[in-house]
Amino acid sequence: QVQLVESGGEAVQPGGSLTLSCASSDNTREYYATAWFRQAPGKEREGVSCIMHGDGGTYYSDAVKGRFTISRDKVKNTVDLQMNNLQPEDAAVHHCWNPPVYHCTHLSTPEPDDSWGPGTQVTVST
Repeated sequence: QVQLVESGGEAVQPGGSLTLSCASSDNTREYYATAWFRQAPGKEREGVSCIMHGDGGTYYSDAVKGRFTISRDKVKNTVDLQMNNLQPEDAAVHHCWNPPVYHCTHLSTPEPDDSWGPGTQVTVST
């Protein structure tokens, strides 16, 4: 069973940049996509970005479009999220998962699950 581990979250000032990494314990070629979602205290889960493994197509929420870039490293079995010009509204715990195609293109979020683990915390000071 695939194991995903997120890393890279830190505290930054507005306008700063971070790169988050989603590391897989398995070869991801058999999976259709990898996506990032986030959740801040008191707010709903929000799909952030997704990348299709087949054709490399990428999808972004309106909130991050133009600032974030998702990419996949087939050798390392990682999916990275480069986050530029971070704003206080971006502060949240970030998680990654492997959605089916429909949920990648629609930036769906998974149901709550204990297997999410701690994710990685992005903090943006005001």
